[in-house]
Amino acid sequence: MSTSLIYVMGPSGVGKDSLLNWLRAHVGRLPTPPALHFARRTVTRSLDKSNEDHEAVGFDAFAQLLQAGAFAMHWQAHGLHYGVRHEEITGRGGWVMVNGSRAYADQARALFAGLTVLHVSAPEAVVRARLTARQRETSAEVEARIQRSQSAGGPPAPGDLHLVNEGTLDASATALCELLQARTGLQLVAPVCVAR
Repeated sequence: MSTSLIYVMGPSGVGKDSLLNWLRAHVGRLPTPPALHFARRTVTRSLDKSNEDHEAVGFDAFAQLLQAGAFAMHWQAHGLHYGVRHEEITGRGGWVMVNGSRAYADQARALFAGLTVLHVSAPEAVVRARLTARQRETSAEVEARIQRSQSAGGPPAPGDLHLVNEGTLDASATALCELLQARTGLQLVAPVCVAR
């Protein structure tokens, strides 16, 4: 059973989680859902501090899982540990979307041949407003995240996808569906991605 990966990455505040949550909810409403799985991450962060449905574990538990070889991919960012278990990827068939890290992208490309990388970005003012609104960081931490986002990562590689998430969630999600449908052949644009 062949599995192809879509690796979604972008700095904090560009709206990756919101886009993926929107897509997950809408795909689930289709009469015949496409062969698209959203990999659930294991994160050393409590569920009440994120809008992502993830497996929340402590640092010790994460270290034990890592030692046991539980993860197909793993990385650290912003003082947290992230992992994607093997069963979230292997044997799925179709397409699997992974909410990844820019710092881990080269390793992900090396591990998974034919990986499709999707870069999500947003204008600096939009990112600052989103980071401030979620009230998880101080203003100094918000500025540090913005500085990191400007210095990390280069331009998309040939064949990578790129989405600028600066409008409404519906508009950006519809554009995301169009990008993914063009690349994967999955039927996502109609009726799932008709703006409400």
